[in-house]
Amino acid sequence: MESHGAGLRRVLLLSVCVVGIWSAYIYQGVLQETVSTRRFGPEKKRFEHLAFLNLAQNVFCLNWSFIMIKIWSNGGDGAPWWSYWSAGITNTIGPAMGIEALKYISYPAQVLAKSSKMIPVMLMGTLVYGIRYTFPEYLCTLLVAGGVSMFALSKTSSKTISKLAHPNAPLGYGLCFLNLAFDGFTNATQDSITARYPKTSAWNIMLGMNIWGTIYNMIFMFGWPNAIGFEAIQFCKQHPEVAWDIFLYCLCGAIGQNFIFLTISRFGSLTNTTITTTRKFVSIVVSSLLSGNPLSYKQWGSVVMVFSGLSYQIYLKWRKLQRMQRKKKAM
Repeated sequence: MESHGAGLRRVLLLSVCVVGIWSAYIYQGVLQETVSTRRFGPEKKRFEHLAFLNLAQNVFCLNWSFIMIKIWSNGGDGAPWWSYWSAGITNTIGPAMGIEALKYISYPAQVLAKSSKMIPVMLMGTLVYGIRYTFPEYLCTLLVAGGVSMFALSKTSSKTISKLAHPNAPLGYGLCFLNLAFDGFTNATQDSITARYPKTSAWNIMLGMNIWGTIYNMIFMFGWPNAIGFEAIQFCKQHPEVAWDIFLYCLCGAIGQNFIFLTISRFGSLTNTTITTTRKFVSIVVSSLLSGNPLSYKQWGSVVMVFSGLSYQIYLKWRKLQRMQRKKKAM
C-alpha cells in the first residue's frame, strides 16, 4: 500500500512538472510572438529592439537564481562565477539571433528550425570528430532536416507574412541555425565546467551564466550614447503594455526553469526532453490557432515529420537507457 502511495505521488509530481513546463513556455511563446509582431499606440509602431528581451531575462534570472541559492543551497564548492565568461558570450549572441529571427520568419517556423539541434551536432560529430552514428540516428536527422526544409520551402500565408517586420526567410532560418551552433558551444562549455566542478548546482550555473549575460548585454545595449537600449527603455515608457509583456515573459522563463530543474532532478533528462519536445509541438498548434498563423496542409505535414524524428530520437535514447540499466543489474 505504501509503494502504491509513493507511486501515486510520483505520478502527481510528474503531472505538475508537465503542466508547469507547458504553461510557462507556451505562454512565454505567446508573449514573445506578441511583442515581436504587435503594433503599439496610435502610431502603430513595432517594438524593434527584440534583443532587449534577452537582457531583461538575464537580469530577472540573475536575481531569481540568487534568491533560490540563498533559500535552497546547502553551500559547497561550485564553479566560480568567472568560469562562465566564454559560455556567457555564446549564450548572449545565440539567443539574440534566435529572437531576432522573429522579424523575418513566423514563430512556428522559428520553433521548428530551433528543434533541429541534432543536425549541427551530428554534422560536427561526423566531420570534425569522426564519430559514426547508427542508421536509426541518421534516420531521425533525415526526418528532422527534411521536415524543416519542406516547411521553409512551403508557401507562407499572406496573413502570416503581413505580421512580420521584415519578411526574409533565408535570413530568419540562417539566424536560427547560428543560434543552434552557439547553443552547442554553450552546452559543451557548461558540461566542461560541471565536470571540473562536480558540486556545481543548476542554480549556480543559472547565476554564473546570467551574470555574464547581463554584463555583455548591458555593454551592447547601453555601452555608448544613443545605443539601442535607451530606445527600448523609451519605447517601454511610451507603451507600458510592452513593459508588462516583457515582465511576464521573464517570469515565465524563470518559472519554467524551476520546473525543468525539478523534472531533471526527480525524473531524469530523458523525461525532461520528452516534455519539452511535446511542448514545442503544442506551441506551434497554439500559435496557429490563437495567434493567427495559419499553416497549409504541406506545412502541417512538415511539422509532423520533424516531431516524428524527434520522438523517434527520444525512443532510441530510452531504449539505450534501458539496456544500460539491465547491464548494471546483471553486474
